[in-house]
Amino acid sequence: MWPICKKELKQFFNSLTGYIAIIVFLLVNGLVLFVFRNNILESGYATLDEYFAFAPWVLLFLAAAITMRSFSDEFRSGTFEILQTRPLSKWQVVNGKFFGSLIVAVIAILPTLVYYFSINHLASTSGIDAGKATGSYLGLFLLTAVFTSIGICISSFTTNAVVAFILSLIACVLLYFGFSAISELPVFSNGADYYIEMLGIDFHYRSISRGVLDTRDVIYFLSLICFFLLLTRQNLRKR
Repeated sequence: MWPICKKELKQFFNSLTGYIAIIVFLLVNGLVLFVFRNNILESGYATLDEYFAFAPWVLLFLAAAITMRSFSDEFRSGTFEILQTRPLSKWQVVNGKFFGSLIVAVIAILPTLVYYFSINHLASTSGIDAGKATGSYLGLFLLTAVFTSIGICISSFTTNAVVAFILSLIACVLLYFGFSAISELPVFSNGADYYIEMLGIDFHYRSISRGVLDTRDVIYFLSLICFFLLLTRQNLRKR
């Protein structure tokens, strides 16, 4: 598994696209937090709520950009057949691709810890709630893992990296925000809206971001990750 993981890391950082994706992720989040309208400097409150509310939408593009070539390039170039001759199981291949992409995404998120220390330093009172910030970063990590598993899965269905990128974006948006949008329909206002919203990623991400670690939220994220990785493995077996 680890040779595949290292191969993914090397492949990503050997291309200019990889660095551009990470730089854009950090730049957009930084501009929203410190420069654009209603930024944290204008609000006067020591909080990262704006960042954690906006970051998932930028993370959609980052995860799709990282994973779009995972399997699609292997199929297109014919190297997947060579990969099958290695003494690796399908699970090892899938997990290697997944963890390689996840590590890249985490590397992109780690520099945002600067926001936490900067705002804490600028705060005139007690600063940011450490417990809430920890929960929010945990939620962001789990969200990253889910988006990565979705991108890996989509990439295993096509030989075109651009198609994989677009389909990954659509799938992540639907699972992240789709159920919340459906729950707001008047037909579900009789109490079913809450249970429909619970099916969406956004509901559980916001729950963890409050700083309260609920095992139901963790199980939800882990279940989604396992489901998409299992679907990827089944698709590779058919090939």
